[in-house]
Amino acid sequence: MSLLSTSTPPLAERMRPAKLDDLVGQQHLVGPGGIIRVAIGSGNIPSMILWGPPGVGKTTIANIIANEVRRPFHTLSAVSAGVKDVREIIEKAKLTNRPILFIDEIHRFNKSQQDALLGAVEKGTITLIGATTENPSFEVNSALLSRCQVYVLKPLNESDLLQLLNRVIERDAELKGRKITIREHAAMLNISGGDARKILNLLELIAESIQGEIVITDQLVMDVAQKHIAIYDKSGEQHYDIISAFIKSIRGSDPNAAVYYLARMVEGGEDVKFIARRMVILASEDIGNANPTALVLATSAFQAVNVIGYPEARIILAQCATYLACSPKSNASYMAIETAMGKMNETGDLPVPLAVRNAPTKLMKDLDYGKGYQYAHGFEGNFASMEFLPEAISGTKFYDPGKNPREEELRNFLRSLWKEKYGY
Repeated sequence: MSLLSTSTPPLAERMRPAKLDDLVGQQHLVGPGGIIRVAIGSGNIPSMILWGPPGVGKTTIANIIANEVRRPFHTLSAVSAGVKDVREIIEKAKLTNRPILFIDEIHRFNKSQQDALLGAVEKGTITLIGATTENPSFEVNSALLSRCQVYVLKPLNESDLLQLLNRVIERDAELKGRKITIREHAAMLNISGGDARKILNLLELIAESIQGEIVITDQLVMDVAQKHIAIYDKSGEQHYDIISAFIKSIRGSDPNAAVYYLARMVEGGEDVKFIARRMVILASEDIGNANPTALVLATSAFQAVNVIGYPEARIILAQCATYLACSPKSNASYMAIETAMGKMNETGDLPVPLAVRNAPTKLMKDLDYGKGYQYAHGFEGNFASMEFLPEAISGTKFYDPGKNPREEELRNFLRSLWKEKYGY
């Protein structure tokens, strides 16, 4: 039986920060000089999309912004709201001083719902703050996205979460009268996954489960969690745990585990596009040129499930998942771009060799842009040995083909061309 009154708000809601200085984490946005803090100080709040995982402060930041600039604040959940609700708020907004409209899970709005916001955002009738756990480049249409700033929120780290726990234990009216000691915290951090709401829910469960003094240990946390954590909650509680297990099972070439976690998501009503999109990414990141057909199949599956929908889409998802799991693996392409980006950040914007620069004007040609370029198809074997990389990083190998039959063919081909320069 709960020790708290049924009318008492949940711990995470009771302890929701009301000002920026009380917010844990996101200091790149709300700390001194942070772009959101600066915007609040100036009173010039742009329409924005807050993108980040669950429980990192998206709703809290929206509330704080509205409180600080003293504007009317309206909220909608994209799960339950429709075009009619959006239009009603826009009509009310015309009678007030640029209210803030906060839309939670804006990625769940369809195109017509998003289009209904365009005019009001563009004219400044409303200031839109959207929250999403999904990449807005995929889920928010380009017209609306171009009218908003996108701010990325980070998962809370160990220091953030421990600071939050200690602050809540000291300040919450329901907890501060009890003696609560955190002896071990690894289990709480692992289960929360950087989600403040999740770790506070867990703390509240522990407080409700035990009378008197509480000494939090990893074993206690696991015992309480196993009794209370739901099988699957697509709103966020295990959303990331299940998709993580699904992707890792495919990466680990286990079709049985992959289809099991797929079933968990299908049964929980997970968005088919979310599942399919993750498989498209995996097909390139974890399979790549070891089996180029994997990306083709994953892309086709993504397109197909959008047309078919549930329940039949589960079959298409299962075919794709099992194929990807049974495919040879290589992360060579992924590592190539990561290494190249690392080198770019290390060396800065190095000058492109003149021979491979574009020369559309006479002035550029006079400056030797394009001079010395060797057109590959004008040479035997459609190959001309010349320098393409900036001089400072000449000979740097970014793509190292994986050890699988398909990429060994690519390695042999590259060796025949670039053995001396790149060492293939």
